[in-house]
Order: sequence, then C-alpha cells, then structure tokens
Amino acid sequence: MGTNESAPGFPKNEWALILGGSSGFGLATSRRLARAGLNILIVHRDRRAAMKEIQPRFDELAEIAQEKGCGFHTWNADAISSSKRSETLGEIARTVGSEGRIRVLLHSIAFGNLKLIAPERVEARSAAANLAHRLGIDAEKLTEVADELFAAGEDGLHPLTSQPVYPETSYLDEEDFGRTILAMGTSLLGWTQELFGRGLFAKDARIFGLTSEGNEVAWKGYAAVSAAKVSLEALARSIALEFGPYGIRCNVIQAGVTNTPALRAIPGSDQLKSQALLRNPGGRLTTPEDVAGVIFLLSQDEASWINGEVIRVDGGEHISGSTR
Repeated sequence: MGTNESAPGFPKNEWALILGGSSGFGLATSRRLARAGLNILIVHRDRRAAMKEIQPRFDELAEIAQEKGCGFHTWNADAISSSKRSETLGEIARTVGSEGRIRVLLHSIAFGNLKLIAPERVEARSAAANLAHRLGIDAEKLTEVADELFAAGEDGLHPLTSQPVYPETSYLDEEDFGRTILAMGTSLLGWTQELFGRGLFAKDARIFGLTSEGNEVAWKGYAAVSAAKVSLEALARSIALEFGPYGIRCNVIQAGVTNTPALRAIPGSDQLKSQALLRNPGGRLTTPEDVAGVIFLLSQDEASWINGEVIRVDGGEHISGSTR
C-alpha cells in the first residue's frame, strides 16, 4: 500500500471490532482502519509473557487513534467462549455508548491443531545424494550447505534441503477438529448473532473472515485448519444471505502465503513460503498490509454491493502455473 492514506473517513460513532488483533492480519487491519479514522476495538487472547512484545504494538495503535481523534480499546479474553463473548460484548456496548455502532467485524482468530491425521510415510529425496555423488562431495555436507542457503533466502534450493519433520506422537482426532473448526470458523456466528441481537451493527456493516489456499489444496498437518476455513466460507455465505436484508455484508479474504505467526506454526512452513515465492508473479509473499488494504477498500460505501464473496489477495499466486 502507498503512503497516501487520505480517505473520506467514517462516521465518528462507528467502530471496527477485530477478533484476534494482536498480530498478523488483525493487527495490520487495525492500523489501517485507525489511520482512516475508524474507532478500534480489539479482542485477543495472549499470555502475560507475550504481552511484553504485544503491548508496544498496542501503544503505537493508541497513538494513531489519538492523532486521528478516535477511540481504541482492547480486551484480553477468550473470544471462543460464549460466556466470555457475552461478557466482553457487554463491556463493548458500554464503551461505545448508546450511539456507537460496529461498522467492521473482522474474524482473525488463529487457534488450531496442526497435526497429521496419519503416520507420515517418508520417501527420501534423492536429488541431494545424486548431485553430491556426481560432484564427488559428501551428501550430508551438501544438504547442510543447502539448508544454510535456503534459510538465507535461496528458495530454489528447497529440493536439496532437509525434509520437514512432523510430530509422530499424536494425530488429529474428532475433538481436535471440533475445537479448531469452532475457533477458526464457526465462532464467527456467535459474534454476529449477538452483535445483531444487541443492535450494535451499523446500518451498513461489513463482516470479514480469513481463509487460505489450504481451503482446496491439502497441506500436511493442515487438515483441521483446512476444515475450519471451509466451514468459515460456508458460514460467510449464509451470513451474507440471511443478514443481507439488514444491511450487513459478509465476505472472506483468501490471502496468499503470508509470513505470520500462524504460518510459522505450520510444520514445513519454510517450504510453503519458498514455493509461494517461486510461483508468485510479484516475486514476494503476501503481507498483512496487503490484506488490510483490501479490507479497508471493502469497508467503503462504494463496496456495499460486494457480498458473499471469497476475494483473493495474493498478487496472482493462486492462478500461477509457473515458477521463477
């Protein structure tokens, strides 16, 4: 995004409610909307030790909000718990006041189980061994050097690097799926229904969810999150249909591979990043700011007729069949 962020602005009584706003897409969107003059509410779930790193980000957001004459409030609460949700929404209602309304609701909760569903059957790579043999050098040394260069950004070397290692002690079960689908998918419904029931949505409100290419491409260790993303997309379509008559629009953003804490938690994430870099026409990964900019655009009055869509923000990564 460019540095010119001037915009008509938002009504002073309207707010953005960001679920999962302490890092990644949620934090970037909070910054972008705050710079546009929208009041910001963040609900996040982080341990006390993590707050040492997070608090400076919130302090920066508070400064932006103060500069723009906007409100900024955070709650460290479990957004998945129905009782905590109701308690937090009660506090939010008091904070925004009788005239306050939610213009933007972003579901950016990243809490899922990243385990395999079956023991991995590993087929050893042969490229490094064959190349080392032809060059007359030690295969282990070649792999070691390839790992070092790969870590430094030589993405084309990924076939020569050490293979990703996945946990072998436990595998996804139905309970893991249930928790992940609730956290990263269907928990959006409870927030939407309760905000609507309390009359907190603006007359022209925008709801956003986040998905990924893992909604249709299988990645090892991603099965539960993939199911959650697909559930979120299906739910978003239903929200778009059934809440649409009340002026509420719901869309899902499919970001390209983005170097966020959520991605780094996926086993083999370095391989995913390198493959995305090699095939993306723009030659780089998607950034949280790329996604925040599109959410900002879709929050404008002019985007009021976009509803029930999955919108790709990836620089053409999804459609690319070529590699650099």
